[in-house]
Amino acid sequence: MVSFEMNDRKKIGLGLTGFGIFFTFLGVIFLFDEGLLTMGNILFLSGLALTIGLKSTMMFFMKPQNYKGTISFGVGFFFVIIGWPILGMILESYGFIVLFSGFWPTAAVFLQRIPVLGRLLQLPYVRSLFDRYRGKRVPV
Repeated sequence: MVSFEMNDRKKIGLGLTGFGIFFTFLGVIFLFDEGLLTMGNILFLSGLALTIGLKSTMMFFMKPQNYKGTISFGVGFFFVIIGWPILGMILESYGFIVLFSGFWPTAAVFLQRIPVLGRLLQLPYVRSLFDRYRGKRVPV
């Protein structure tokens, strides 16, 4: 069984990723503020690189099956930087969904183990929705 060792680099990476998501959320709430969205993107990507490593991050974004998501995310990031935040966030959202859709089974299992939320997700019609979108693709 593989153990997940939590060293300082990974802790900092998870913190940066969390702050990146938070700043992106704030940027959307404050009517697509370019500065917050750009800061959120930079923090998210640097946090991802610190968490899983630079080589693994590059391999993840450069996989042939991830090209569509990588290009969409990159072009969206570029549009946010040049001042078109709404179009940029639409492209980034699509790229994020395409890139990280392989993590859905892991996220579903995690959400089902949360005490109150897990009971709600065990309801028959919600569980059938979870089972329908469970993929076989390994993300990294």
